[in-house]
Amino acid sequence: MQKKNKINAEKVSNHIINWLKTYAENAKVNGFVIGISGGIDSAVTSTLCAATGLKVLCLEMPIHQDEKQVNRGKEHIEQLKRRFSNVTNAVVDLTQTFDVFENSVVKSNDVAKYNLALANTRARLRMTTLYYFAGIESLLVAGTGNKVEDFGVGFYTKYGDGGVDLSPIADLLKSEVYELGRYLQIPESILNAAPTDGLFGDDRTDEDQLGASYDELESAMLADESGKTVDDFEGRALEVFKIYKRLNTINQHKMNPIPVCKIS
Repeated sequence: MQKKNKINAEKVSNHIINWLKTYAENAKVNGFVIGISGGIDSAVTSTLCAATGLKVLCLEMPIHQDEKQVNRGKEHIEQLKRRFSNVTNAVVDLTQTFDVFENSVVKSNDVAKYNLALANTRARLRMTTLYYFAGIESLLVAGTGNKVEDFGVGFYTKYGDGGVDLSPIADLLKSEVYELGRYLQIPESILNAAPTDGLFGDDRTDEDQLGASYDELESAMLADESGKTVDDFEGRALEVFKIYKRLNTINQHKMNPIPVCKIS
């Protein structure tokens, strides 16, 4: 499998910060709102936004959340507020809202599909909350997806965490996000934590759901982009490449523009 060369973290960081600031100023908004999960992607994104000097609102939106995720998120926010005076935070507990929704809809006998639908509902409730605050405070919703998630395997919720105004780290592979995180002094508890979307209210990781680690998927993505096929792999590498290709194929509906029926 292939690996990408290391990035120049300082140059990449400065480039993204300038891009964010220019975009916000041109949009005539006050700054950014970001959902904080306790994971590396939201930590890096919020730090980059904070470095613009514009207003940054960090939102915690727990829904039956695992306590470790909540604690990591709080640790990051407190560190960010100590470092940047333009950062504020708020907590919107969506547990009751989610419970009302769950008790209002028809249940499904297909447990896997039912649980996945509810997991996606959590993400969409959070998106709605982010846009509420964006509207009343004239902010942009900053996306936290990386390149592997957004353009490789489509590991996000359509109109959930995929519903954003701009995506500052979506051209960075997961390993590059970690490089940037170390440069930006993200807390060690976040750098060392297993990635998780936190949508199921338990401690399952992204790797548990995807069937491969981000390092493995990243290598498969780079191999696919270079034109390699299943015939070029064997063993675990072949297994991972097949996982990547399957996810990339079934999630194209997330990555491609919404199809429009053209009338001639």
